[in-house]
Amino acid sequence: MQSSFKLGGDLQVRRLGFGAMRICGKGAWHWPKDRQRVGKVLARVAELGINFIDTADAYGPETSEYLLQEHLHPYQGLVIATKGGLERESARSWTTNGHPAHLQIACANSLRRLEVERIDLYQLHAIDDDVPLEDSIGALKDMQDKGWIRHIGVSNFNVEELQRARQIATIASVQNRYNLADRQHEAVVDYCQQNNIAFIPWYPLATGELCRDERLTSLAKKHKATSGQLALAWLLHRSPVMLPIPGTASVAHLEQNLGAEKLMLSDEDMSILGALA
Repeated sequence: MQSSFKLGGDLQVRRLGFGAMRICGKGAWHWPKDRQRVGKVLARVAELGINFIDTADAYGPETSEYLLQEHLHPYQGLVIATKGGLERESARSWTTNGHPAHLQIACANSLRRLEVERIDLYQLHAIDDDVPLEDSIGALKDMQDKGWIRHIGVSNFNVEELQRARQIATIASVQNRYNLADRQHEAVVDYCQQNNIAFIPWYPLATGELCRDERLTSLAKKHKATSGQLALAWLLHRSPVMLPIPGTASVAHLEQNLGAEKLMLSDEDMSILGALA
């Protein structure tokens, strides 16, 4: 199993990354109650050699990017990915805005908050039903041409939408919800693998009712692992383009997640896990 992946063909990243949504307050809203604890988690991320970190302007909003800048800037050896295209008015509000003018402002603000001249990976957070995706992707392409963005990614796209986006710009990554219990984007994973596009599964640790399945608990016992570690290991074995980004506000949980990299799953193990959904 490969431990790293060349994102966009030139950015060597460790395949097990870190999602920075949970370093904000509850519901990815406002500041965390314990900013010192967040600082310790982010310091440990860097110490452990996790070099791919995913965030978004909507996390907080803005606070996740500010926290990354506060604790990790100047990001030596780190690849920072962020997203634009969602707006927040409350903890439960996630409103799409894919208008080119908004995306330009959003990207400029992310550059300012992260204190970088160019964002390694800038992703359209979601398609705005009121804006042709070609217009939204075109705006990202324009910013890439200006030098604001190194690589372009998309999020919450199906295969047909991804194909349309690729007519406008080179797409380096797709970030969709995908995990052991939810595989609705199986076709997108296969398409990404065929085209060497990174697939970044969000909500990668969800096992839900599967935790009660005897097959999962027995396999976890066999590997002396937790169900979460098995869920991450399954993702890493599922495809070489898979880049899981489990997030946490706990150093202990962060270190536990990394144990998934050491699990070597056999074809039989993968077959058992594959039959769980």
